[in-house]
Amino acid sequence: MHQDLRSFISAYASAFPAEVVHVREPISADYEIMALVLEYERRRRFPILVLEQVRGFDVPIVCNVIASRRALAFALGVPEAQLALEYSRRLKDPIKPVTVGDPPFRRRVLTGPELDLARLPIPAYFPGDAGRYLTAGMLVARDPDTGVETEGYHRFQLKGRDRMGVSLHSRRRMFEYQRRAEARGQPLPCAIALGLHPLVSMGSLAYPPADVGKFEVVGGLLGQPLEVAPCTSIDLHVPAAAEIVIEGEILPGVREPEGPFGEFTGYFSRRSTEHVFVARAIAMRERPWFQSIGSGRAGDHITTLGLVREAEIHNALSRVIPNVAGVHVPLSGTSSFTAYVAIKQGRPGEAKHVIPIVLGVDHYLKLVIVVDDDVDVFDESDVMWAVATRMQADRDLVVIGGSLGAMLDPSADDRGVTAKLGIDATRPFGEPFGEKLVMDPARMAWARALVERLGG
Repeated sequence: MHQDLRSFISAYASAFPAEVVHVREPISADYEIMALVLEYERRRRFPILVLEQVRGFDVPIVCNVIASRRALAFALGVPEAQLALEYSRRLKDPIKPVTVGDPPFRRRVLTGPELDLARLPIPAYFPGDAGRYLTAGMLVARDPDTGVETEGYHRFQLKGRDRMGVSLHSRRRMFEYQRRAEARGQPLPCAIALGLHPLVSMGSLAYPPADVGKFEVVGGLLGQPLEVAPCTSIDLHVPAAAEIVIEGEILPGVREPEGPFGEFTGYFSRRSTEHVFVARAIAMRERPWFQSIGSGRAGDHITTLGLVREAEIHNALSRVIPNVAGVHVPLSGTSSFTAYVAIKQGRPGEAKHVIPIVLGVDHYLKLVIVVDDDVDVFDESDVMWAVATRMQADRDLVVIGGSLGAMLDPSADDRGVTAKLGIDATRPFGEPFGEKLVMDPARMAWARALVERLGG
Protein backbone atom coordinates (compact mmCIF):
# COMPACT_ATOMS: atom_id res chain seq x y z
CA MET A 1 0.00 0.00 0.00
CA HIS A 2 1.34 3.44 -0.92
CA GLN A 3 1.80 5.62 2.16
CA ASP A 4 2.12 9.06 0.57
CA LEU A 5 -0.51 11.75 0.15
CA ARG A 6 -0.04 12.10 -3.62
CA SER A 7 -0.76 8.43 -4.34
CA PHE A 8 -3.89 8.58 -2.18
CA ILE A 9 -5.25 11.64 -3.98
CA SER A 10 -4.50 10.11 -7.38
CA ALA A 11 -6.32 6.88 -6.48
CA TYR A 12 -9.24 8.79 -4.94
CA ALA A 13 -9.57 10.93 -8.07
CA SER A 14 -9.70 7.80 -10.22
CA ALA A 15 -12.46 6.31 -8.06
CA PHE A 16 -14.42 9.56 -7.53
CA PRO A 17 -13.43 12.08 -10.24
CA ALA A 18 -15.79 14.78 -8.97
CA GLU A 19 -14.32 14.58 -5.46
CA VAL A 20 -10.89 15.98 -6.35
CA VAL A 21 -11.03 19.56 -7.64
CA HIS A 22 -7.97 21.27 -9.15
CA VAL A 23 -8.15 25.05 -8.80
CA ARG A 24 -5.85 26.57 -11.43
CA GLU A 25 -6.71 30.24 -11.09
CA PRO A 26 -4.60 32.27 -8.63
CA ILE A 27 -5.85 32.24 -5.06
CA SER A 28 -4.78 34.24 -2.02
CA ALA A 29 -3.56 32.62 1.19
CA ASP A 30 -5.48 35.35 3.04
CA TYR A 31 -9.00 34.04 3.76
CA GLU A 32 -9.78 32.87 0.21
CA ILE A 33 -8.86 29.24 0.91
CA MET A 34 -11.24 29.12 3.85
CA ALA A 35 -13.95 30.94 1.89
CA LEU A 36 -13.71 28.35 -0.88
CA VAL A 37 -14.01 25.48 1.60
CA LEU A 38 -17.05 27.12 3.20
CA GLU A 39 -18.76 27.61 -0.16
CA TYR A 40 -18.37 23.94 -1.03
CA GLU A 41 -19.72 22.99 2.40
CA ARG A 42 -22.68 25.31 1.88
CA ARG A 43 -23.42 23.13 -1.15
CA ARG A 44 -23.02 20.01 1.04
CA ARG A 45 -19.83 19.01 -0.78
CA PHE A 46 -16.45 18.05 0.70
CA PRO A 47 -14.05 17.51 -2.22
CA ILE A 48 -10.28 17.44 -1.89
CA LEU A 49 -9.02 20.78 -3.22
CA VAL A 50 -5.67 21.14 -4.98
CA LEU A 51 -4.86 24.86 -5.20
CA GLU A 52 -2.19 25.02 -7.86
CA GLN A 53 -1.41 28.76 -7.81
CA VAL A 54 -1.15 30.50 -4.45
CA ARG A 55 -0.24 34.15 -4.93
CA GLY A 56 3.28 34.94 -3.75
CA PHE A 57 4.35 31.30 -3.34
CA ASP A 58 5.73 28.55 -5.55
CA VAL A 59 4.21 25.79 -3.39
CA PRO A 60 0.68 24.51 -4.08
CA ILE A 61 -1.78 23.94 -1.23
CA VAL A 62 -3.92 20.82 -0.83
CA CYS A 63 -6.81 20.88 1.62
CA ASN A 64 -10.02 19.01 2.53
CA VAL A 65 -8.10 15.72 2.42
CA ILE A 66 -9.84 14.38 5.53
CA ALA A 67 -13.09 16.34 5.21
CA SER A 68 -15.46 13.52 4.22
CA ARG A 69 -16.32 10.11 5.58
CA ARG A 70 -16.20 8.92 1.97
CA ALA A 71 -12.50 9.81 1.71
CA LEU A 72 -11.73 8.21 5.09
CA ALA A 73 -13.55 5.02 4.11
CA PHE A 74 -11.69 4.94 0.80
CA ALA A 75 -8.40 5.26 2.68
CA LEU A 76 -9.33 2.20 4.76
CA GLY A 77 -10.62 0.36 1.69
CA VAL A 78 -14.13 -0.23 3.07
CA PRO A 79 -17.67 0.96 2.28
CA GLU A 80 -18.64 4.14 4.09
CA ALA A 81 -21.20 2.28 6.24
CA GLN A 82 -18.40 0.10 7.67
CA LEU A 83 -15.98 2.95 8.37
CA ALA A 84 -16.27 3.26 12.17
CA LEU A 85 -16.37 -0.50 12.82
CA GLU A 86 -13.36 -1.20 10.59
CA TYR A 87 -11.43 1.68 12.11
CA SER A 88 -12.17 0.47 15.65
CA ARG A 89 -11.14 -3.08 14.67
CA ARG A 90 -7.78 -2.02 13.24
CA LEU A 91 -6.98 0.14 16.26
CA LYS A 92 -6.65 -3.09 18.25
CA ASP A 93 -3.85 -4.47 16.04
CA PRO A 94 -0.87 -2.08 16.17
CA ILE A 95 2.18 -2.76 13.99
CA LYS A 96 5.60 -1.34 14.79
CA PRO A 97 7.10 1.08 12.23
CA VAL A 98 10.18 0.42 10.11
CA THR A 99 12.99 2.87 9.40
CA VAL A 100 13.94 3.67 5.81
CA GLY A 101 16.77 5.75 4.41
CA ASP A 102 16.80 8.69 1.99
CA PRO A 103 13.18 9.85 2.33
CA PRO A 104 11.86 12.38 -0.23
CA PHE A 105 11.65 15.15 2.38
CA ARG A 106 15.48 15.28 2.57
CA ARG A 107 15.79 16.67 -0.99
CA ARG A 108 15.91 20.28 0.26
CA VAL A 109 17.01 21.26 3.75
CA LEU A 110 16.88 24.89 4.87
CA THR A 111 18.94 25.94 7.89
CA GLY A 112 20.61 29.09 9.17
CA PRO A 113 19.87 32.24 7.13
CA GLU A 114 17.89 30.20 4.57
CA LEU A 115 15.41 29.03 7.19
CA ASP A 116 12.29 31.18 6.95
CA LEU A 117 8.85 29.82 7.78
CA ALA A 118 7.31 32.64 5.72
CA ARG A 119 8.53 30.82 2.59
CA LEU A 120 5.71 28.35 3.21
CA PRO A 121 2.15 29.34 2.13
CA ILE A 122 0.78 29.38 5.68
CA PRO A 123 -2.81 30.70 5.38
CA ALA A 124 -4.85 33.18 7.34
CA TYR A 125 -8.25 31.54 7.80
CA PHE A 126 -10.78 33.91 9.39
CA PRO A 127 -10.74 37.67 9.93
CA GLY A 128 -10.19 37.88 13.67
CA ASP A 129 -7.47 35.21 13.83
CA ALA A 130 -4.30 36.44 15.49
CA GLY A 131 -2.30 35.79 12.32
CA ARG A 132 -1.29 33.05 9.90
CA TYR A 133 -1.78 29.53 11.21
CA LEU A 134 -0.27 26.19 10.34
CA THR A 135 -3.18 23.81 10.93
CA ALA A 136 -2.23 20.50 9.31
CA GLY A 137 1.06 20.13 11.12
CA MET A 138 1.44 16.72 12.73
CA LEU A 139 3.58 17.36 15.82
CA VAL A 140 5.87 14.42 16.61
CA ALA A 141 7.78 14.05 19.89
CA ARG A 142 9.14 11.42 22.29
CA ASP A 143 8.34 10.91 25.97
CA PRO A 144 11.45 12.06 27.89
CA ASP A 145 10.80 9.35 30.50
CA THR A 146 9.79 6.26 28.50
CA GLY A 147 10.91 6.93 24.94
CA VAL A 148 7.40 6.26 23.59
CA GLU A 149 6.71 8.55 20.63
CA THR A 150 3.49 10.40 19.95
CA GLU A 151 2.04 12.49 17.16
CA GLY A 152 -0.95 14.78 17.07
CA TYR A 153 -2.46 17.91 15.58
CA HIS A 154 -1.83 21.23 17.30
CA ARG A 155 -2.30 24.77 16.06
CA PHE A 156 0.80 26.86 15.26
CA GLN A 157 0.72 30.65 14.96
CA LEU A 158 3.46 32.08 12.75
CA LYS A 159 5.43 34.65 14.76
CA GLY A 160 8.76 35.04 13.01
CA ARG A 161 11.34 33.56 10.68
CA ASP A 162 11.90 30.55 12.95
CA ARG A 163 9.29 31.01 15.68
CA MET A 164 5.71 29.85 16.17
CA GLY A 165 3.31 29.87 19.07
CA VAL A 166 1.76 26.47 19.80
CA SER A 167 -1.14 25.49 22.04
CA LEU A 168 -1.15 22.04 23.65
CA HIS A 169 -4.68 22.56 24.98
CA SER A 170 -5.91 18.99 24.42
CA ARG A 171 -3.89 18.16 27.57
CA ARG A 172 -3.06 14.66 26.42
CA ARG A 173 0.30 13.06 25.63
CA MET A 174 2.08 16.02 24.04
CA PHE A 175 1.16 18.29 26.92
CA GLU A 176 2.53 15.73 29.39
CA TYR A 177 5.72 15.11 27.39
CA GLN A 178 6.44 18.85 27.33
CA ARG A 179 5.71 19.12 31.05
CA ARG A 180 8.18 16.32 31.81
CA ALA A 181 10.92 17.91 29.69
CA GLU A 182 10.26 21.33 31.21
CA ALA A 183 10.51 19.88 34.74
CA ARG A 184 14.11 18.97 33.84
CA GLY A 185 14.75 22.43 32.44
CA GLN A 186 15.05 20.96 28.94
CA PRO A 187 13.37 21.80 25.63
CA LEU A 188 11.19 19.13 24.02
CA PRO A 189 12.70 18.15 20.64
CA CYS A 190 9.89 17.79 18.13
CA ALA A 191 9.09 17.86 14.43
CA ILE A 192 6.08 19.05 12.45
CA ALA A 193 5.20 16.78 9.51
CA LEU A 194 3.02 18.16 6.72
CA GLY A 195 1.42 16.41 3.75
CA LEU A 196 0.40 13.01 5.06
CA HIS A 197 -1.74 10.05 4.01
CA PRO A 198 -5.19 10.16 5.70
CA LEU A 199 -4.47 6.99 7.67
CA VAL A 200 -1.52 8.72 9.32
CA SER A 201 -3.88 11.50 10.35
CA MET A 202 -6.50 9.04 11.60
CA GLY A 203 -3.96 7.07 13.61
CA SER A 204 -2.58 10.17 15.27
CA LEU A 205 -5.96 10.97 16.79
CA ALA A 206 -6.44 7.59 18.48
CA TYR A 207 -6.02 6.97 22.23
CA PRO A 208 -3.76 3.89 22.56
CA PRO A 209 -2.34 2.69 25.90
CA ALA A 210 0.52 4.81 27.24
CA ASP A 211 3.16 2.27 26.20
CA VAL A 212 1.95 2.05 22.58
CA GLY A 213 3.28 4.66 20.15
CA LYS A 214 1.03 6.38 17.65
CA PHE A 215 3.15 5.17 14.71
CA GLU A 216 2.26 1.62 15.75
CA VAL A 217 -1.42 2.54 15.59
CA VAL A 218 -0.94 3.95 12.08
CA GLY A 219 0.67 0.66 11.07
CA GLY A 220 -2.42 -1.18 12.25
CA LEU A 221 -4.60 1.05 10.09
CA LEU A 222 -2.33 0.59 7.08
CA GLY A 223 -2.11 -3.16 7.61
CA GLN A 224 1.66 -2.86 7.26
CA PRO A 225 4.50 -1.07 9.08
CA LEU A 226 4.53 2.69 8.72
CA GLU A 227 7.75 3.76 7.04
CA VAL A 228 9.56 6.38 9.13
CA ALA A 229 12.83 8.21 8.60
CA PRO A 230 15.21 10.17 10.82
CA CYS A 231 15.04 13.95 10.88
CA THR A 232 17.98 15.94 9.59
CA SER A 233 18.84 17.95 12.72
CA ILE A 234 17.26 16.21 15.73
CA ASP A 235 17.08 12.63 17.04
CA LEU A 236 13.51 11.89 16.02
CA HIS A 237 11.70 9.90 13.33
CA VAL A 238 8.79 11.12 11.21
CA PRO A 239 6.65 9.54 8.45
CA ALA A 240 9.01 9.01 5.53
CA ALA A 241 6.42 10.04 2.94
CA ALA A 242 5.84 13.52 4.44
CA GLU A 243 5.97 16.45 2.02
CA ILE A 244 7.52 18.95 4.46
CA VAL A 245 9.12 18.49 7.90
CA ILE A 246 9.82 21.40 10.25
CA GLU A 247 12.35 20.35 12.90
CA GLY A 248 12.84 22.16 16.19
CA GLU A 249 11.88 22.24 19.84
CA ILE A 250 9.35 23.60 22.32
CA LEU A 251 11.14 25.87 24.75
CA PRO A 252 11.01 25.25 28.52
CA GLY A 253 9.72 27.98 30.80
CA VAL A 254 8.73 30.28 27.94
CA ARG A 255 5.17 31.42 27.34
CA GLU A 256 3.93 33.99 24.84
CA PRO A 257 0.42 35.15 23.88
CA GLU A 258 -1.06 32.91 21.16
CA GLY A 259 -4.46 33.35 19.52
CA PRO A 260 -7.28 34.07 19.13
CA PHE A 261 -7.99 31.38 16.54
CA GLY A 262 -11.20 30.06 14.98
CA GLU A 263 -11.54 26.69 16.69
CA PHE A 264 -13.60 23.53 16.10
CA THR A 265 -16.32 24.90 18.37
CA GLY A 266 -17.27 27.51 15.77
CA TYR A 267 -16.00 30.31 18.03
CA PHE A 268 -12.77 32.24 18.30
CA SER A 269 -10.74 30.87 21.18
CA ARG A 270 -8.32 32.93 23.22
CA ARG A 271 -7.54 30.01 25.51
CA SER A 272 -4.09 28.62 24.92
CA THR A 273 -1.21 26.97 26.75
CA GLU A 274 0.98 29.64 25.07
CA HIS A 275 3.98 27.39 24.40
CA VAL A 276 6.70 28.46 21.97
CA PHE A 277 8.18 26.36 19.13
CA VAL A 278 11.52 27.33 17.56
CA ALA A 279 12.47 25.81 14.19
CA ARG A 280 16.00 24.52 13.55
CA ALA A 281 15.51 23.19 10.00
CA ILE A 282 12.92 22.88 7.25
CA ALA A 283 13.25 19.73 5.17
CA MET A 284 11.08 19.19 2.09
CA ARG A 285 10.59 17.41 -1.18
CA GLU A 286 11.99 18.95 -4.36
CA ARG A 287 8.55 20.33 -5.31
CA PRO A 288 6.52 19.94 -2.10
CA TRP A 289 2.81 20.22 -1.47
CA PHE A 290 1.68 22.23 1.53
CA GLN A 291 -1.28 20.67 3.35
CA SER A 292 -3.88 22.85 5.03
CA ILE A 293 -6.81 21.90 7.27
CA GLY A 294 -9.70 24.34 7.32
CA SER A 295 -10.37 25.88 10.70
CA GLY A 296 -13.61 26.34 12.64
CA ARG A 297 -16.29 23.73 12.03
CA ALA A 298 -14.95 22.78 8.60
CA GLY A 299 -15.28 19.09 7.79
CA ASP A 300 -11.53 18.91 7.26
CA HIS A 301 -11.11 19.97 10.87
CA ILE A 302 -13.70 17.85 12.67
CA THR A 303 -14.80 14.81 10.60
CA THR A 304 -11.89 12.69 11.81
CA LEU A 305 -12.50 13.79 15.42
CA GLY A 306 -15.96 12.24 15.30
CA LEU A 307 -14.73 9.03 13.70
CA VAL A 308 -12.01 8.53 16.31
CA ARG A 309 -14.46 9.04 19.16
CA GLU A 310 -16.98 6.67 17.57
CA ALA A 311 -14.34 3.94 17.42
CA GLU A 312 -13.14 4.50 20.97
CA ILE A 313 -16.70 4.57 22.33
CA HIS A 314 -17.61 1.40 20.46
CA ASN A 315 -14.52 -0.41 21.76
CA ALA A 316 -15.16 0.72 25.35
CA LEU A 317 -18.86 -0.22 25.29
CA SER A 318 -18.32 -3.57 23.60
CA ARG A 319 -16.32 -4.76 26.59
CA VAL A 320 -19.37 -4.27 28.84
CA ILE A 321 -22.53 -4.05 26.72
CA PRO A 322 -23.24 -7.15 24.60
CA ASN A 323 -25.42 -5.53 21.93
CA VAL A 324 -24.11 -2.15 20.77
CA ALA A 325 -26.04 -1.39 17.59
CA GLY A 326 -24.50 1.95 16.60
CA VAL A 327 -22.39 4.90 17.70
CA HIS A 328 -22.29 8.35 16.15
CA VAL A 329 -20.46 11.51 17.20
CA PRO A 330 -22.20 14.11 14.98
CA LEU A 331 -20.84 17.19 13.27
CA SER A 332 -23.59 19.20 14.98
CA GLY A 333 -21.80 18.61 18.30
CA THR A 334 -18.50 19.70 16.70
CA SER A 335 -17.57 15.99 16.52
CA SER A 336 -16.42 16.35 20.12
CA PHE A 337 -19.13 17.18 22.65
CA THR A 338 -22.08 14.94 21.71
CA ALA A 339 -22.50 11.19 21.22
CA TYR A 340 -25.50 9.10 20.14
CA VAL A 341 -25.46 5.41 21.08
CA ALA A 342 -27.95 2.72 20.02
CA ILE A 343 -28.22 -0.54 21.94
CA LYS A 344 -30.45 -3.58 21.94
CA GLN A 345 -31.51 -3.68 25.57
CA GLY A 346 -31.00 -6.98 27.32
CA ARG A 347 -31.21 -6.02 30.99
CA PRO A 348 -32.95 -3.37 33.09
CA GLY A 349 -30.75 -0.33 33.72
CA GLU A 350 -28.47 -1.10 30.79
CA ALA A 351 -29.19 2.15 28.95
CA LYS A 352 -28.21 4.31 31.92
CA HIS A 353 -25.11 2.17 32.46
CA VAL A 354 -23.97 3.23 28.98
CA ILE A 355 -23.85 6.93 29.92
CA PRO A 356 -20.87 7.00 32.36
CA ILE A 357 -18.92 4.58 30.19
CA VAL A 358 -19.21 6.89 27.18
CA LEU A 359 -18.43 10.03 29.16
CA GLY A 360 -15.35 8.31 30.53
CA VAL A 361 -13.93 7.62 27.06
CA ASP A 362 -13.02 11.23 26.35
CA HIS A 363 -13.17 14.29 28.59
CA TYR A 364 -14.40 16.41 25.65
CA LEU A 365 -17.75 14.57 25.62
CA LYS A 366 -20.51 16.27 27.60
CA LEU A 367 -23.82 15.01 26.11
CA VAL A 368 -24.72 11.35 25.57
CA ILE A 369 -28.08 10.22 24.18
CA VAL A 370 -28.86 6.50 24.37
CA VAL A 371 -31.53 5.07 22.05
CA ASP A 372 -32.91 1.67 21.08
CA ASP A 373 -31.60 -0.30 18.11
CA ASP A 374 -34.58 0.68 15.95
CA VAL A 375 -33.27 4.27 15.87
CA ASP A 376 -30.69 5.36 13.28
CA VAL A 377 -27.94 7.22 15.18
CA PHE A 378 -26.76 8.80 11.91
CA ASP A 379 -30.18 10.43 11.45
CA GLU A 380 -30.47 13.25 14.00
CA SER A 381 -34.16 13.61 13.28
CA ASP A 382 -34.64 9.98 14.31
CA VAL A 383 -32.60 10.50 17.49
CA MET A 384 -34.58 13.61 18.43
CA TRP A 385 -37.83 11.70 17.73
CA ALA A 386 -36.72 9.10 20.29
CA VAL A 387 -35.95 11.86 22.81
CA ALA A 388 -39.34 13.44 22.18
CA THR A 389 -41.36 10.22 22.50
CA ARG A 390 -39.41 7.93 24.85
CA MET A 391 -37.74 10.24 27.39
CA GLN A 392 -39.21 11.58 30.62
CA ALA A 393 -37.10 14.28 32.27
CA ASP A 394 -37.81 13.22 35.85
CA ARG A 395 -36.49 9.68 35.34
CA ASP A 396 -34.23 9.68 32.27
CA LEU A 397 -31.66 12.43 32.81
CA VAL A 398 -28.22 11.88 34.34
CA VAL A 399 -26.33 15.06 35.29
CA ILE A 400 -22.68 15.18 36.40
CA GLY A 401 -21.35 18.51 37.63
CA GLY A 402 -17.81 19.79 38.09
CA SER A 403 -16.26 17.42 35.57
CA LEU A 404 -13.13 17.71 33.43
CA GLY A 405 -14.05 19.13 30.04
CA ALA A 406 -12.48 20.81 27.03
CA MET A 407 -10.56 24.01 27.64
CA LEU A 408 -11.76 25.30 24.25
CA ASP A 409 -15.45 24.79 25.11
CA PRO A 410 -16.70 28.38 25.45
CA SER A 411 -19.38 27.27 27.94
CA ALA A 412 -16.83 25.67 30.31
CA ASP A 413 -15.05 27.75 32.93
CA ASP A 414 -11.51 29.02 32.45
CA ARG A 415 -10.13 25.74 33.82
CA GLY A 416 -12.12 23.66 31.34
CA VAL A 417 -14.45 22.35 34.05
CA THR A 418 -17.94 21.58 32.77
CA ALA A 419 -21.22 19.79 33.53
CA LYS A 420 -22.24 16.66 31.62
CA LEU A 421 -25.63 15.28 30.65
CA GLY A 422 -26.82 11.81 29.76
CA ILE A 423 -30.28 11.17 28.27
CA ASP A 424 -31.87 7.73 28.32
CA ALA A 425 -34.17 7.89 25.29
CA THR A 426 -34.88 4.15 25.21
CA ARG A 427 -38.20 2.41 25.75
CA PRO A 428 -38.71 1.30 29.39
CA PHE A 429 -37.24 -2.20 29.52
CA GLY A 430 -39.77 -5.03 29.83
CA GLU A 431 -42.79 -2.70 29.88
CA PRO A 432 -45.58 -2.28 27.30
CA PHE A 433 -44.87 0.57 24.89
CA GLY A 434 -46.31 1.99 21.68
CA GLU A 435 -45.58 0.17 18.43
CA LYS A 436 -43.37 2.04 15.97
CA LEU A 437 -44.66 2.56 12.43
CA VAL A 438 -42.55 0.51 10.00
CA MET A 439 -43.08 0.09 6.25
CA ASP A 440 -42.63 -3.27 4.54
CA PRO A 441 -39.01 -3.39 3.16
CA ALA A 442 -40.20 -4.72 -0.19
CA ARG A 443 -42.54 -1.74 -0.61
CA MET A 444 -39.71 0.63 0.28
CA ALA A 445 -37.48 -1.00 -2.36
CA TRP A 446 -40.27 -0.54 -4.90
CA ALA A 447 -40.67 3.12 -3.95
CA ARG A 448 -36.92 3.73 -4.21
CA ALA A 449 -36.79 2.24 -7.69
CA LEU A 450 -39.81 4.27 -8.82
CA VAL A 451 -38.35 7.54 -7.54
CA GLU A 452 -35.09 6.82 -9.36
CA ARG A 453 -37.03 6.18 -12.61
CA LEU A 454 -38.82 9.48 -12.11
CA GLY A 455 -35.48 11.27 -11.97
CA GLY A 456 -34.79 11.29 -8.28
